[in-house]
Amino acid sequence: QVQLVESGGGLVQPGGSLRLSCAASGFTLDYYAIGWFRQAPGKEREGVSCIGSSDGSTYYGVSVKGRFTISRDNAKNTVFLQMNSLKPEDTAVYYCAARPGYCSPDEYDYWGQGTQVTVSS
Repeated sequence: QVQLVESGGGLVQPGGSLRLSCAASGFTLDYYAIGWFRQAPGKEREGVSCIGSSDGSTYYGVSVKGRFTISRDNAKNTVFLQMNSLKPEDTAVYYCAARPGYCSPDEYDYWGQGTQVTVSS
C-alpha cells in the first residue's frame, strides 16, 4: 500500500523550530520529487518547498526562503523539512506529496494526511 506519513508537527513559540518528516511506504522515494505544502484555515493551499529526485534540486516559497530547509534521506525513504525562526503566519496543516521526477507546482500522485503546525505564544 502506497502511503506518505507526516510527523513532527506541534505547538511552538514564535522564533522556535520544528522538523517535519515525510516517510514513504509501499514505494521508494528515490525516483520521486517531494513537495511540502501547507493550508491555513480559510486560505488556499500554498507550496512551501520541494526537492527533486535526481539532482536533489531544492525550491522554496518566498515566505519561507532562508528559514526552512528541505532534505532527503533515501536510505530511510524519508524527506525532512527543517523549519526555523517560525512565525505565527506559518501556522497551518502541512502536507507532503510525491510525484515522479522533478518538482512542479501541482500534479502530485501521492499525498500524506497532514500534520498541524501551530506557532503561538
